[in-house]
Amino acid sequence: MRTAPAATFGPLLLRLHFYAGILVAPFLLLAALTGLAYAFSPQLDRAVYADELVVADPGGSVKPLAEQIAAARATHPAGAVTAVRPGGGAATTQVDFSSPELDFEHQHTVYVDQYTGAVTGQLTTWWTSTPMQTWLDDMHTSLHLGPVGNLYSELAASWLAVIALGGLILWWRRQRGRRMLTPDLKAKKGVRRTRGFHAATGVWLTLGLLFLALTGLTWSQYAGANFGAAVDALHGSRPAVSTALAGEPAASGGGHHDMGAGPATATTVDLAMVDAVMKVAQDNGIDGPVSIAVPADATTAWSVTETGAHWPVQRDAVAIDSASGAVTDRSDFADWPFMAKLTQWGIYAHMGQLFGLVNQLLLAALAVGLICVIVWGYRMWWQRRPTRADRRAPVGAPPARGAWQQLPPWGIAVGVPLVFGVAWAVPLFGIPLAAFLLIDFAVAAIRSRRREPAVPVSPAPAGR
Repeated sequence: MRTAPAATFGPLLLRLHFYAGILVAPFLLLAALTGLAYAFSPQLDRAVYADELVVADPGGSVKPLAEQIAAARATHPAGAVTAVRPGGGAATTQVDFSSPELDFEHQHTVYVDQYTGAVTGQLTTWWTSTPMQTWLDDMHTSLHLGPVGNLYSELAASWLAVIALGGLILWWRRQRGRRMLTPDLKAKKGVRRTRGFHAATGVWLTLGLLFLALTGLTWSQYAGANFGAAVDALHGSRPAVSTALAGEPAASGGGHHDMGAGPATATTVDLAMVDAVMKVAQDNGIDGPVSIAVPADATTAWSVTETGAHWPVQRDAVAIDSASGAVTDRSDFADWPFMAKLTQWGIYAHMGQLFGLVNQLLLAALAVGLICVIVWGYRMWWQRRPTRADRRAPVGAPPARGAWQQLPPWGIAVGVPLVFGVAWAVPLFGIPLAAFLLIDFAVAAIRSRRREPAVPVSPAPAGR
């Protein structure tokens, strides 16, 4: 008499981890490769755009901002000045201009040597990012395929946590204890050795991969929208200074990278007031790297926002009435809701900015480790292939079907609502999962019909 298999999650986790790894790993591989390149975009920027970004001979007295803007205007006579980012140390001053042929996310940025007032170059930027950094960002998020391409990165982020946690649980079930942290070096070759390196490396990467998955989803198309709605409901959104004067409605800023205020459409204000505005901001504790948003007209205040992305993050901002020199509104990072702070920290860390070079090296290690884990995973699939002459196959067979039948009743009662909840919040986890289940059930039904034995027909009785 055959004993029924024990109720356990193991077979279902194994089957889910196998298929998710096979089908989603190519998207994860692309995300890891493009993310690795983007992590070092600051160094690449300084190498490619050294003439624009770096002052040739730093030192001496700094020219007034109004004079630097005038030099930029002489080079770029068309368009309105929308923002100014004063240079510091060896970094040039950046002056943004609007242009009819550009959307609101892009600007023409003129770079000025703050010591000599000489213009060092001009680039078309996206939220202050150089063309190369923009190219790398777009490659990482959408493979330059537009809105359709954005689905690739969201799919990868949606499944990364599932694959990482599933692999961790499977390896814990097999190894337990400290042996989880090191591969089985006694295995000289074969699938056992490959599995050891695949799993042990995955354990070391788990926390980092979970962080990348969660932070990546915050600005994705569908899961990101749900995240934003949840943050708004919990009153955890990032506050912004009101730039309205004389009862006008406040302008809202922000963007994909949130590197500064959004550009205005036109300006009729006196740009010579920029130095006085900067002095008021400094007197009120706004220092370090800043972005000065130029108002569209006299009914709008200037705003000066700290843009320091390194720890501790500097994101204080003030709105200033240039006519009176009064601070009309203020937002301090220390007063932000905790959820807003957490989101800002996560974005900067995901982009490799929060801890400088250390942050970049950690991201690079995660990317290289994930690439190795994916390669080892496919190698295991190949190593598990049948090699007998009568059973040859190009790859290994998948885990057996029917794993869900071995789940304990309480696991089904808890797991089904939980999966539905996650699938609703993260659609590119739920939709592929539903498609996989439907295909799996369909294939199982077709194969079971093919294997049904023919009903024997009884022979007719012999005539008397």
